[in-house]
Amino acid sequence: MAEETVAEKTWRGMLERHPTARRGEPAVIEAAYAEPRSRALFPFPSHGTLTFHRNTRFPWSNDLPFSVGGARSCVVSAPLGAPERVLGESLTPHEAAALVVAHLPPDCGPAFDGPWPPPESSAD
Repeated sequence: MAEETVAEKTWRGMLERHPTARRGEPAVIEAAYAEPRSRALFPFPSHGTLTFHRNTRFPWSNDLPFSVGGARSCVVSAPLGAPERVLGESLTPHEAAALVVAHLPPDCGPAFDGPWPPPESSAD
């Protein structure tokens, strides 16, 4: 059996509500986990948002869409600097998760263990 990645351990801790795991809206976390492409990324819930990163340690990639909200209503936003900031609003958690995935770059995932930028691009 393959060893769990950092991203997999993080998702599992949040889903099982482990005492040391970061806290977020359970419905939003469960909906994002149900999407295979977002499940491959590193999740980071904070202050009502669920951000996704291509890497597992600070500094974060911060270049992917994210969701804000709770079980009743979510907004999906593009990363800072994107021309269109709000991608969808008044969404269910499952609609928000699907919209995040629809706006992920094709080369996105799985998350690598380490800080951003990826090791191969740091020599450029």
